[in-house]
Amino acid sequence: MGNRPTLADRVKNLKPSPTLAVDAKAKALKAQGVDIVNLSAGEPDFDTPDHIKEAAIRAIKEGFTKYVAVGGIPELKEGVINKLKRDYDLEYAPEQILVSTGGKQCLYNIAQAILNPGDEVIVPVPYWVSYPAIIELAGGVPVYLDSRAEDNFAIDMERLRSLVSDRTKAIILNSPSNPTGAVYSSEDLRAIGELAMEKGFYVITDDIYDEIRFDGKGPENPASLCPEAKDFVIIANGVSKTYAMTGWRIGYMAGPADVVKACTKIQSQSTSNANSIAQKAAAAALSGPQDCVRQMVAAFRERGQYVIGRLRAMDGITCVEPQGAFYVFPDVSAYYGKKAGDKAIAGSLDMADYLLENAKIACVPGIAFGADDFIRFSYATDMKTLEEGLNRFEKALAALS
Repeated sequence: MGNRPTLADRVKNLKPSPTLAVDAKAKALKAQGVDIVNLSAGEPDFDTPDHIKEAAIRAIKEGFTKYVAVGGIPELKEGVINKLKRDYDLEYAPEQILVSTGGKQCLYNIAQAILNPGDEVIVPVPYWVSYPAIIELAGGVPVYLDSRAEDNFAIDMERLRSLVSDRTKAIILNSPSNPTGAVYSSEDLRAIGELAMEKGFYVITDDIYDEIRFDGKGPENPASLCPEAKDFVIIANGVSKTYAMTGWRIGYMAGPADVVKACTKIQSQSTSNANSIAQKAAAAALSGPQDCVRQMVAAFRERGQYVIGRLRAMDGITCVEPQGAFYVFPDVSAYYGKKAGDKAIAGSLDMADYLLENAKIACVPGIAFGADDFIRFSYATDMKTLEEGLNRFEKALAALS
């Protein structure tokens, strides 16, 4: 009998999503009766608004439970087109839109459609945890663009230009950012669009938090600020964060028709259409009343102000004030080298483990985002939970020596 075949090389070094792993561990401990304060999950604590749930219930009752077109139902595509016009003043046709099973599938489809082995994608650091893996699974090579907390994690345009080579196929942007809450300036977004046209690469703009910003401005991306670069920009977005619809798993992309067609072809051979009922709900989200969004954003703003105030009052902690999304990314490196008993804190993994084991707080280590000096807290939870979590965090830091 021969040996059983081995796994594919592409999965041997592939790590599971650290954010999902931490959240799963925290939920498992909570299920065992452990009093865990879970500040790890990027998931709004609000319920999905009623008019959205009612659209799904209506779809079920009307028997809208069969296969639909791979690219998305016309009603939802129209909702996406109207949203992009309303928020970005960009015009798209239905064949330039693809609906997928979450924003993550959009990004996966895009990478599979545009990357050949060895193609490079510039990834600003800190980055969302799945970007490098999505690029590598398509045979691409992530090229990291460092940023500094003292610059509010802004794009260094000179450094960006120096990283562009004849192998550069794309840059991926996330503004507002997971994990930092930073928002890229209008000037930098416009300059990136101009650079993409000059050098001939795509800008993949992950706009999943686009409406959750606290500066009074509406959504922006390189295509809206540099309309002549529109054919170089591929937009990925979804309803998960804006409408508290994480479990519904509906994302969408917009971009050049040939790219969208290629992504649709890839999706036709993987998942086919996204969930038909959830698509009806997403259409109601995009086309219905938007008061729910404003209410949630106001709550996130209030929570963010509370959290940043508490963190900045703690010895040795520095933290950039979030301008959007619902995360803070405090620098905890002042505590590296200290100990709790005989356990030394050497980096963000040790800090996250220490906080989970000793303070019963779940957070995500910064190394998962390419920035080991930091940890990520989500404030997509209620004020009572945040207060308790920060009390525990402050007490846990004081116990290190």
